[in-house]
Amino acid sequence: MIIREYLKLARSFNAVLTGISPVMGAIAMQDYNLFHLFLLFLVGFLGHTYGFVLNDIVDFRIDKNCEEISDRPLISGTISLRKAWVFAAVSMVAAFVVAFYIAFSTQRFFPLIVLVVSAFFITVYDLISKKLPGMDVFVALGIFFLILYGAVTVVGDLTEVTLLAWIVCLLGSIQVLFMQFIAGGMKDIENDFKSGAKTLAVKMGVRVVNGVLRVSFGFKTLAYTLQIIDIILVFMPFLFIPGFTIVTVLRYLQWMLLILIAGLMMFFSHRLLGLERFDRDVVRKYIGLHYYTNFALVPVMLMTLNPWIIVLMVFPALGFILSNLILHGTILQPKTM
Repeated sequence: MIIREYLKLARSFNAVLTGISPVMGAIAMQDYNLFHLFLLFLVGFLGHTYGFVLNDIVDFRIDKNCEEISDRPLISGTISLRKAWVFAAVSMVAAFVVAFYIAFSTQRFFPLIVLVVSAFFITVYDLISKKLPGMDVFVALGIFFLILYGAVTVVGDLTEVTLLAWIVCLLGSIQVLFMQFIAGGMKDIENDFKSGAKTLAVKMGVRVVNGVLRVSFGFKTLAYTLQIIDIILVFMPFLFIPGFTIVTVLRYLQWMLLILIAGLMMFFSHRLLGLERFDRDVVRKYIGLHYYTNFALVPVMLMTLNPWIIVLMVFPALGFILSNLILHGTILQPKTM
């Protein structure tokens, strides 16, 4: 089915996560209006589609020789480059149509500028990600401003954005940096190294030689450092943000859950970085497991505002599993990753 191929092209396995990004910004500002949150989800989901489709178009010449990602629609030929361009453009226009509706209904237009900044950074990343090392910082900035967009739609002014919302923006950026620098670098390392792509993983000495995976000490250090920063940021609100500093039985349970999730996240990361042979399916599995745990941290932290927020940690994982089952027949290993 052609719809199935377009869902593959849109990388639907993690589209829910990007869709929830502006939602998290709004919730950090204590906005619980379900219709507003749904509209923000649409903006994030459509923006995700634009970013990944454009990325596949730009990287087509590099990716077309990699058999392990031959299930991607552009490589398999099920969707042409022309149709992919149209799909990317329509997704971007649709995202801004929804954003304009939000702006007119709330009479807050400054958030549109923040969304434009987010789209700009995502576009820059897509255009230069394989040409220079460390360009993943642009996609992290894109997510930072996407979360900030969600927060600003609630108040309309940067000066009114709370410290908690800024921390959520930083958390989203750090988590994306790990997914881009580490997970993205690991899953693409064989093809990137062979094709001469100038990614950070290649520049930091990650190699696949005769099937043997070699991960440099510096790359491992970067991976663990990003996760430690992530964990520190998650616990920061409990130190000085009013409401978070109150110690209750629920708070102890919340801390225990956060520690458990953080421990699992570090464990899956350790297994990924410790692989001795490169097997893309195994790499995908550990990235998927890390994906589950990493992005559960923020909803658990935000349940301090409202215990029901913890429900949000289910949706990215559920979207990931359902997308993989429907499109690829797997649970943790999306073949288009």
